[in-house]
Amino acid sequence: MVTTVRSLGLGGVSGYEVTVECMLSGGLPAFDIVGLPDAAVKESRERVRSAVKNCGAQFPVSRITVNLAPARVRKEGTVYDLPILLGLMAAAGEIRALPEDAAFLGELSLTGTLRPVTGVLPMAMFAARRGIRQLYVPTANAAEATLADGLTVFGVEDVTELVAHLRGERHLSPAPRWEPSAQCRPMPDLADVMGQENVKRALEIAAAGGHNVLLIGSPGSGKSMLARRLPSILPDMTRAEALETTEVYSVAGMTDPAYPLVDTRPFRSPHHTASPVSLSGGGSVPRPGEISLAHNGILFLDELPEFDKSALETLRQPLEDGQVTITRATGSLTLPSRFMLVCAMNPCRCGWYGHPSGRCRCSPQQVEQYMRRISGPLLDRIDMHVEVPSVEYEAMRRKEQPESSAQVRTRVNAAREVQKRRFEGTSVTCNAYMTPPMIGQYCQLDAAGEKLMQGAFDRLGLTGRSHDRILRMARTIADLDGAESIGAQHLAEAIQYRSSNLLK
Repeated sequence: MVTTVRSLGLGGVSGYEVTVECMLSGGLPAFDIVGLPDAAVKESRERVRSAVKNCGAQFPVSRITVNLAPARVRKEGTVYDLPILLGLMAAAGEIRALPEDAAFLGELSLTGTLRPVTGVLPMAMFAARRGIRQLYVPTANAAEATLADGLTVFGVEDVTELVAHLRGERHLSPAPRWEPSAQCRPMPDLADVMGQENVKRALEIAAAGGHNVLLIGSPGSGKSMLARRLPSILPDMTRAEALETTEVYSVAGMTDPAYPLVDTRPFRSPHHTASPVSLSGGGSVPRPGEISLAHNGILFLDELPEFDKSALETLRQPLEDGQVTITRATGSLTLPSRFMLVCAMNPCRCGWYGHPSGRCRCSPQQVEQYMRRISGPLLDRIDMHVEVPSVEYEAMRRKEQPESSAQVRTRVNAAREVQKRRFEGTSVTCNAYMTPPMIGQYCQLDAAGEKLMQGAFDRLGLTGRSHDRILRMARTIADLDGAESIGAQHLAEAIQYRSSNLLK
């Protein structure tokens, strides 16, 4: 007799259905698992054997064959422990036939307790799309699974209570749908930064349009401090954005069981020793890297020239496409990576080039060599090149309170609402992601603007990519100003963010 149990698997950040087929047959007792299982799946035999005995059932003394279909896809992890156990018990007549619209997943302990697994949200969302209406998961994963619409989720503490439920002896209560609380999460505020009004203006533009930023300045000028306060002025995440980001964090095993939804924009700041794989993702079992963990948020690279050049070059394709494709011998995997890139760097090795104190001792050749660590194609993909001057003493000692993040965020939200209406019905969410046809439609220039743009193109040696990025920035500045069309003043401000003297 062959019994089938519906379960789920994970490929990247997408779920897929796995059918667990169990057959008991005559012959010498054996327990085989087929269907391209990895070592963790094969080890489930011992966990299942012990859990069956500890829940008071009789482990079948016969030849056991378990097939995980589709057999062409490699199965990884401990998520199949529970469906394998239920398939065995159903084949042995210990429980009645399982509901056809139910799926099961979870890791077993030797005592029969269910332990949480990773990637529950993308699997739950796939299950809802495939017509599965009941999902049984470990209790610690129940809140996360309820984020998927159209599912009745049951949190299971141990096998004993699940078996009693399936036998009709005792009923499990569905897990209540988890809803985010209105709790206020404190973040660093722009009001903490004294002076640097020009840089704050640049960050406001970047937040309003989703533009990439490079901050260049001497040590102690406040580059890192300003960058770490950028999340406080970003607009709230939509429900769709929060679910997309949570899927990535779920696969990486970084969700909080008590608060499973990632509803604040991520801020990822990897160390400059990070490898290409840690940034882009991958490994023998491909997992999301830093650029995917920063999806819908910020990737902050401090001390940019100190990063390995090969690691930095992995950013080029994701910055253009909003996704990263990882190819390995076992297949290809595409992960989302739509993020704001914020970088900070010193102007030279010693850090004091161009400082009023004149303490820099680097030669022009050394400065040029330091700058050459960052490739031109990567710099071309960064919209705004902002010089951060040293803070003046008067700015540090002034008594008036600087503008708070809440005040700046109000203007950013207003500009984002304009963009939301502009791009309604498309996949574009902000000006930074406008396609070339959209640029032609929404970034038209008057005669003065055309003359200004042509002069900048010839003088600065702009590329086609930098030309389009300037127009996108100008559109954002006009949105902040409440203007219907791009004026010469908006374009001039945008151009200045591509004309840093330190990068020439």
